[in-house]
Amino acid sequence: MKVIIDENSGYCFGVEFAIKMAEDELFESGTLYCLGDIVHNDMEVKRLLKLGLKVIDRNQMENIRDSKVLIRAHGEPPETYRLALKNNLELIDASCPVVLKLQNRVKNAYDVVKSKNGQIVIYGKEGHAEVNGLAGQTKREAIIITSEDDLHKIDFSRPVTLFSQTTKSTKGFYHIKGLIEKRIKEHEADFIANDSICRQVSNREPRLTQFSKESDVIIFVSGKKSSNGKALYQVCKNINERSYFIENETDLDLDWFKPTDTVGICGATSTPMWLMEQVEKAIITTNFEMVVG
Repeated sequence: MKVIIDENSGYCFGVEFAIKMAEDELFESGTLYCLGDIVHNDMEVKRLLKLGLKVIDRNQMENIRDSKVLIRAHGEPPETYRLALKNNLELIDASCPVVLKLQNRVKNAYDVVKSKNGQIVIYGKEGHAEVNGLAGQTKREAIIITSEDDLHKIDFSRPVTLFSQTTKSTKGFYHIKGLIEKRIKEHEADFIANDSICRQVSNREPRLTQFSKESDVIIFVSGKKSSNGKALYQVCKNINERSYFIENETDLDLDWFKPTDTVGICGATSTPMWLMEQVEKAIITTNFEMVVG
């Protein structure tokens, strides 16, 4: 059995930067608050908890004062920064530069459309941390569209400016864009679509398409909370029926493999390389057991 790890899988630079900032602070002070899970991967979160990271929610942050709080790569809405000033909190801001740029674009677009009775529409997952940060730039007036079933939220007789969560599927975005475009033309209202998907994320789709063709079995490693993980896994599954989604090596099933298989291991932008390497070792051990057995 041959086992290959996709060298392009694993952390995007935004997540990698946030993890590094957390580790640096933890090694220096031994403790650090983090507003929400630093990454949508339970294995990585558990590793950092052992180093002293303390994950908090917004309600808990209300009661914390004179401490350091990490802002994760997903970014935060303006009210988080106002709360930090109020409670004398030192923010270690690890917001992804791509997300910060998008927040600024959404804020500027919102200021423009307000004067034209327009609407900001965000294609993304309702309740997702990044989407919350983007919606915060519009005083929570943005319309969140997760699928075409949500299109009824839009008033197609009024101007629409569309953005996307940075980690959404490119195919999904352009599908939604086409549906909005078709309906809004009937009312002759203005429509501006902004493809704001991170290219470091979207470029993984064609790579994983090819990678899935090159292996007999695909083991996709990701946290169950990761929207990016779900989308990229589906890319693999569409190409290779023998694709399996796991959180860690304990989810592996002996029945998935044959001794002659080439096994490809890949993951989401929130999947650490050390975890994929751990899965690789487990599969190699599984192959040994199959041969000996």
